[in-house]
Amino acid sequence: MINYLRGDVVYILRTHNKRIMLVLELNNIGYEIQIFSRFAREIEENENKRLQVFTHLQIRDDQQILYGFMSAAQRDLFRQLIGVSGIGVQSAIALIDTLGLEDLVQAIVTGNVRMLSKTPGVGQKTAERIALELKTKLSQWRIEAGINVNQERVSPPSDILADLEMTLLALGYTKDEIQQAISVISQDTILLKNPMVEEWIRSAIAYLSADISN
Repeated sequence: MINYLRGDVVYILRTHNKRIMLVLELNNIGYEIQIFSRFAREIEENENKRLQVFTHLQIRDDQQILYGFMSAAQRDLFRQLIGVSGIGVQSAIALIDTLGLEDLVQAIVTGNVRMLSKTPGVGQKTAERIALELKTKLSQWRIEAGINVNQERVSPPSDILADLEMTLLALGYTKDEIQQAISVISQDTILLKNPMVEEWIRSAIAYLSADISN
């Protein structure tokens, strides 16, 4: 079993079937590793040339595929996910890619099916199964892995949240930017008592505009 590889980034290739492949050179051997978009962006934005990649090897029929992750915890969560009935490799990658490590663990531990089902290809029934099968396991595992999860994290009511997300998406903000904004403005105790979605939208745009200008 290959736990991790440390080598030099040769290039990142995006294939026609939307897979992202990292070629990592180690001891004059180029390893082809499938990674996800968050990982690829971090490599490209930080211009990382020397990299440690935690790996999972899948052997299927006559094919061997290496999957790469930014941390051991991320890789271990991936392994927990593919152990759930009906969750394949690509769905597990999509979950990690869409929500990120901490928010994904948060959603599972708190049984937040709505957040889990934001992931492309993950419907409500699948999200419920993930929460049901992994909630107890991850409650203990997150402590061992050093992942902080606030089980009492607050968020706007579901009807406000839906309108807020749709509006911000229409304005061109990314899902990552929207989730960050919602996380921040939800700490405003006065705003939490406000039932007007317009106020939530105004606060989110103000935060995002300030963040961009900085």
